Amino acid sequence: MNVRLQPGETAPDFTLTTDTGDPVTLSSLQGRKVILFAYPKAMTPGCTKEACDFRDSLTGLQAAGYAVLGISPDAPEALAKFVERDGLTFPLLSDPEHKVLEEYGAWGEKKNYGRTIVGVVRSTFVVDEHGDIELAQYNVKATGHVARLKKQLGLPE
Repeated sequence: MNVRLQPGETAPDFTLTTDTGDPVTLSSLQGRKVILFAYPKAMTPGCTKEACDFRDSLTGLQAAGYAVLGISPDAPEALAKFVERDGLTFPLLSDPEHKVLEEYGAWGEKKNYGRTIVGVVRSTFVVDEHGDIELAQYNVKATGHVARLKKQLGLPE
């Protein structure tokens, strides 16, 4: 059975390597709000759409006090290519053993083209300034997701 984080729960802390090879620790961002989005694979169509939507909304999200982090099982080298190819302007985190994805409930069974497979469940988490889950969304659709999220957070389009 998959974990499903709920608002008010403490966000599981982690330290993961980014696309640049540098470590990022969630607890080091306390005092800021963090949007953590989990996506299946760098440079695939849906993941590219979602990441580029976050890139295009980053200025407004940062102005509202949010940091944005993407997380996938991809190696840092693949993430670096994704960042370079699409001009992404926020850190992408590598979780090749999917331990953090599992702690967040973003790894498990899912339907893909009618087949049941195990992998990343496209999910988004908003962590508040105190390190608690403010919002946890599972099985999100890539297209239009960032606009829906901004609306839920009361942010302008």
